[in-house]
Amino acid sequence: MPKNDPKLKSELCFLCYVSSKEVIKKYSTHLRPFDLTYTGYITLTSIGDEEVLNIKELGDRIFLNSGTLTPLIKKLVSKGLVQKLRNPDDERNLNLSLTDEGRRVKAEIKQLSRQVSEELIFEDNDMEDLVNILNRFVKNNFDKTV
Repeated sequence: MPKNDPKLKSELCFLCYVSSKEVIKKYSTHLRPFDLTYTGYITLTSIGDEEVLNIKELGDRIFLNSGTLTPLIKKLVSKGLVQKLRNPDDERNLNLSLTDEGRRVKAEIKQLSRQVSEELIFEDNDMEDLVNILNRFVKNNFDKTV
């Protein structure tokens, strides 16, 4: 990390910003062969975690609003990775699922998280501790499902 104002280095917002930016950069390098952005990756992964997922629930899970999610879903559909399904009980309710190609791509990129983790430098259980702390932080402050 470049030399920064020591006060800035103690700011949570700055540390989150730098960490997020750099981790996403690492993921993006690995995602390039799949023609996926990081946001496309987390969307594909989240949809693939369920057989069928409602678009509103997807937005809540990955913290994206419909203005960001709609064009993203459109791209994944045009790439043949995701399909839209109408709920027969409520036509306004849009569900999503992975296509066969989407499941194939998800299976190929499954190891991506492990690869990126191996590229990051941590000591002992620091990564596990950080993940646990960040999960609690998100749950306590931002999780809409609490």
